[in-house]
Parts: sequence; C-alpha cells; structure tokens
Amino acid sequence: MDRASSSYTRQGEPSGSRTREQREQAYAQERAETQHAAEQAADEPVVLKVGMVGDSQIGKTSLMVKYVEGSFDEDYIQTLGVNFMEKTVSIRSTDITFSIWDLGGQREFVSMLPLVSNDAVAILFMFDLTRKSTLNSIREWYRQTRGFNKTAIPVLIGTKYDQFAAFPKDEQEEITKQAKRFSKAMHAPLIFCSTSHSINVQKIFKIVLAKAFDLKCTLPEIDGPGEPILLYVDV
Repeated sequence: MDRASSSYTRQGEPSGSRTREQREQAYAQERAETQHAAEQAADEPVVLKVGMVGDSQIGKTSLMVKYVEGSFDEDYIQTLGVNFMEKTVSIRSTDITFSIWDLGGQREFVSMLPLVSNDAVAILFMFDLTRKSTLNSIREWYRQTRGFNKTAIPVLIGTKYDQFAAFPKDEQEEITKQAKRFSKAMHAPLIFCSTSHSINVQKIFKIVLAKAFDLKCTLPEIDGPGEPILLYVDV
C-alpha cells in the first residue's frame, strides 16, 4: 500500500479517529485549566487600595491602626513619609483586602502623594474637627490628589469627635456647616469619627466597600445637632 494513501497511524488506529480523540482531550484539558484558573481567582482576595491624606497630627495613622488592629495609642508618632497596613474582611464568602496607605501630613512629603493616591479606589480626606485650619487645608489636598487620581471615591473624614463634642454649640455648628459645604462640593460622604472612643471607625470602611462595589448600605445616616455626622447617601 502507498504510504501517502494510508489511513492508519503507526499504532494501527484510523487517523480520523485519532484527530477526534485529540480534540476531545484538548477540550477536556482546556475546561480543566479554565476551572482551575477560576478556582484560583476565587481564592485570591480582592484588593481595595485606600489612601489617607490630610495635615499632620490629625489622627490618620491612629484611624488606620484602630481599624486594622483594634488598638489606640494616645502617644503621637509622626508619620515619616508613608505608612501602609492591610486588613482582610469576608463579604459573601469573598475575601476583600483593604490596602490602606497613610501619607505623612508634613509638606515635605507631598512628593510622595502619587504613591498613596495612584490606583486608589477611595481616598479619605481627613481633618481635625478641633482645628479649623486643617479643614481649610482640605481644598489644597483635594486639588493635588485629584491631579493624580480623578476616579477614586472621595470621603471627607472629621477626626477627634470626642473632643469636638465638648466645644460650644456655635463653634460646632460653624465647623459642621463648613464640612457639609466641602463634602457637597466634593460629592463625598461626610463622617465624623473618634478613634479613641471607637465612633464610626468601622462604618467608614463599610461605606467605602459599599460605594466601591455599588452595594446597598443599610447604615442609618446621622445628622442631628451635636451628633457624630454620618452622611453618605445623596452625595
């Protein structure tokens, strides 16, 4: 028989049958690899980068440590450059890791702002409720940060609410009104928190999570006089 016209392989199998087998094996292997890749992807946590910016000594690092480790240290430790911490939470059987980047508030560290803001899903613009100057600084922090990241979810955070609550009512009203104006202009949720008294700390990151994935958030808003503001729905 002419070799060129032979319809059999060296193993004595019809060549057409051999091709079908190979196709079936290749298809089965492809499905197995796809399933394996999907399982691996499911096992890998989703990472949400969150940047924290604002003047020095306003409580950025304290908030990060409180959320990640659950602890609070009254001793002030200056952030030299950038601090970084992670916390993984589980939502509907999916692991989500908050990658939190804290920028030192001194002006010499502004050059490191891209490191904190680039690729961030959300940016916390933070100020000290007891120092109005730190709220005034938010304009410049917002302007500079938006230059590096125009899509991150902005959140306006007022810290040290426990001390702020002892202020005269007229001073509280003045700061609160200005903070509301800023948050409206920024289209940002507004949250007053206290790290030392564990007020609204967890809620900040629950709101970030809900905004990032367009999930329904059932946290009740707080907007009463003298209360720790929590506004996030119509922003």
